[in-house]
Amino acid sequence: MTAPKQLPLQFEFRANQTFNDFFAGNNQELIQHLQNTSAGLGERQVFIWGAAGLGKSHLLQACCQQAQSLKRGAFYFALSPLYLPDPELLVGLDKFELVCFDNIEHLAGNQTWELAFFNFYNLQRDQGHSLVLSAAVPPSTLPIDLPDLKTRLNWGLTLKIQALSDEDKITALVFKAGQMGFDISAQAGRFLLAHYDRDLSSLWTLLTQLDRASLAAKRKLTLPFLKQILKENRKP
Repeated sequence: MTAPKQLPLQFEFRANQTFNDFFAGNNQELIQHLQNTSAGLGERQVFIWGAAGLGKSHLLQACCQQAQSLKRGAFYFALSPLYLPDPELLVGLDKFELVCFDNIEHLAGNQTWELAFFNFYNLQRDQGHSLVLSAAVPPSTLPIDLPDLKTRLNWGLTLKIQALSDEDKITALVFKAGQMGFDISAQAGRFLLAHYDRDLSSLWTLLTQLDRASLAAKRKLTLPFLKQILKENRKP
């Protein structure tokens, strides 16, 4: 399949954002639906929503990576609140078996983008291809001006991604560290939750820093060593 010339350079999948790298918690059913859609077996349209830091971007990346592993053409793009690219980006995307748009709320109110996305949507659906969207809010509350587009965004399956409990976050930290190739104790996980940012994206960034420090010092990430690393990083 030849990709349209308009495809952006930032069209890249992150190797560590697969379904296997995602700690599901109470989101097993949501993940099953996404896996089915990625494989072309489930709902043709899935809309996931929830607060920032819960892993929506990770899951959309995972959808594309699974689709590609099954030889299905896949495309991912994250919309930004600061800048919308030329809607010509959408030209030709209907040729992909799976298209994932992250942060879809950021096109709301932009008439040119709303109309272009409406036209893309119809072409994508006419070809029987799959669409996965994410936003901070459900599609029924998106401030979309184009009525027909708002109606279409409410088609398909809408699922809310569930936040992890504190105990699940600790389990997730242990799980994620294991995926990265090092060990962290539940005790260390509780310490991190008690003293640092609690959203998952911040915790994953912190884990990467801790892993590097542990490798550099050739020491296991014990609680005393963890406190030492964090204390040193706080120094001006």
